[in-house]
Order: sequence, then structure tokens, then C-alpha cells
Amino acid sequence: MQTRPLGRTGMEVSRLCLGTMTFGEQNSEAEAHEQLDRAVAFGINFIDTAEMYPVPPMAQTQGLTERYIGSWLTQRGARDDVIIATKAAGPGLDHIRGGPRLTREHIHQAINTSLERLNTDYVDLYQLHWPDRQTNFFGKLGYVHNDEEDATPLEETLSALKELVDAGKVRAIGLSNDTPWGVMRSLQIADKLDLPRVASIQNPYNLLNRSFEVGLAEIAHREDVGLLAYSPLGFGVLSGKYLNGAQPPKGRLTLYERFKRYTSPEAEAATQAYVALAQQHELDPAQMALAFVNSRSFLTSNIIGATTMDQLESNLASESLKLNDEVLEAIDDIHRRMPNPCP
Repeated sequence: MQTRPLGRTGMEVSRLCLGTMTFGEQNSEAEAHEQLDRAVAFGINFIDTAEMYPVPPMAQTQGLTERYIGSWLTQRGARDDVIIATKAAGPGLDHIRGGPRLTREHIHQAINTSLERLNTDYVDLYQLHWPDRQTNFFGKLGYVHNDEEDATPLEETLSALKELVDAGKVRAIGLSNDTPWGVMRSLQIADKLDLPRVASIQNPYNLLNRSFEVGLAEIAHREDVGLLAYSPLGFGVLSGKYLNGAQPPKGRLTLYERFKRYTSPEAEAATQAYVALAQQHELDPAQMALAFVNSRSFLTSNIIGATTMDQLESNLASESLKLNDEVLEAIDDIHRRMPNPCP
């Protein structure tokens, strides 16, 4: 398993990270533990979760994902063997903290409840799941500015995160679903006020959404704020299993109608092209899609997720797959013809 530096923290994380947002909804506690055991045995040392998980977010299940990871850490005595990342939710989802914000009070409340669920004294990477301010994320396009928005100042949020670092509850901090402005402004404030430096940014990145390359990829290189890529398979769409109207019985898009980001006619057409390319070169479409993400120079870690052990094994196999120049050039050709159908 290759490892890559997590920003300038001195921590090295595996190129594949185990995503866990199905734990507590599509996966039971026993299944979660089985996935964690297999991932660690394979060489993964990086586990990503969030206070709002599992997904879809619901009051009756919120926090189960962290609890399942916490019970695994306790039963296996594995805390020193893994790097744990979790996230504090931004505005919305009123069942979390009575309506989450990224204020000092909320940040402290969020980390304390996450640590309790995880059965640990600290997390290695603490991320802001999405910004407190009004901006574009989760596929939103057409930025509209609001001078009167009620946003928690970044200075307050970052200062609160410093308090967590100073208290030993957090080793490093990161952003998620953020923009080039958000990253650079956070770095500027950290430099000015001697606050913790952002180590990573967790944003979507896959063959159907390469928007990270437009502005954030350069920042990743020049500022050592690498990408933690989520949805590398576009909710499983890039496996090809939903093509031609197929609805696999346990597929996420079959079970939950709310997930529309990767289901447009444009996404279907692009997916058809990528799946055909994989088949032409005798590659598994999902493994090809993951291997593409793994190959990116701005990547810190690729967050894989699965609901079955067969899916997990397939995802793990992408670690050893290196795409040749012919395949990479063909991928770029499809991208030029059908760029970012699912931003």
C-alpha cells in the first residue's frame, strides 16, 4: 500500500482510505467491523467518518457510524494502528446540535460528542464538513453573493480548532466541500494569527466530476493541501451497474431517491463511454475509475466505500492497478467531449 504525506503534519496516510458512511444504515455493526478488519489487514491505515453519518442523515441513526468505529477500536485495541478522520457538520440538519454551526461553542460540542462515540481521546484529522458561509458545494452551481449572510467568521472557527489542538483532542485540521477561496483564506488567517494550518481538503473527485482540477489542484501542490477524494465511483455509477435503467436491489441509488447527482442523461452517456473503454482494455470499470483517481499527483488519499465484502475487495484491488498511457489518453478524450457532467 502506498502512503502519502498528510499536508505538513508529518503523518503518512495510505493512498486508499476506508469511507464509512454506510455503517449504521446499509451496514450492521458486525459488517462494519468486518470491513475495518479487512481494510487494515490490506494495509489501509486511514479511516474517514463524520458526526452526521450514516447517510442518508436521520435523527434516529445519527452518530451510529462513529459508535461502530469506536466499538471496533476498543475490541481490537487498534487505536494506535490507524489514523482517524471525522468531521463537524455545517449549517442545516437540525437534528444535529439543534442546528449545527461552526462557532466556538458548536465546535467544542461536536468534538466532545465525536470523541465519546469513537471511544478515543483524540482524532488525527478534524474536518469542517461544509462551510458555514454561503457558497457552492454539493453540486450547486451559479454562485450568488449575499452581503447580509449570517456566517460564522473563519477566524472564530479556526481559533476554536486551535483550542482543540492545544488540548490534545485533535492532531490536524482539514476542510471539506470547500472552494479555492475557502482554502486560501483559511491558510491566510492561520498564518496571520498563528493558528493550525489546513492539511487537506475532502471534495468529490471522479471521472464524472473533475472540477477539483480547475482551481484546487494547483493549491494542493503549492500549499500542500492535498485532496481526500470522496465519491470516486460517483455513488457506484461508474461501476456501470445502473446503466440502461438497471436497479440493483441493494444499490444506493435504488434504495434512496434523494441521490440524484450522478443520474442525469449526461452522466449516463459519459458512464457508457467510460465503461466501454474499460471493457475494451479488459479492465473492471470500477477499478479503472478508482485507479484513475489513485494516479492523480494532487491526491492525498482516495476514500473508498462499500456495502459488501465483494465490493470492498474489488475496490482494494485498484491499489495495484496502473493505467497505461493509452487508457489515460482515452479517458481525457472522453472528458474533453463530455466534461464534468456531474459537478
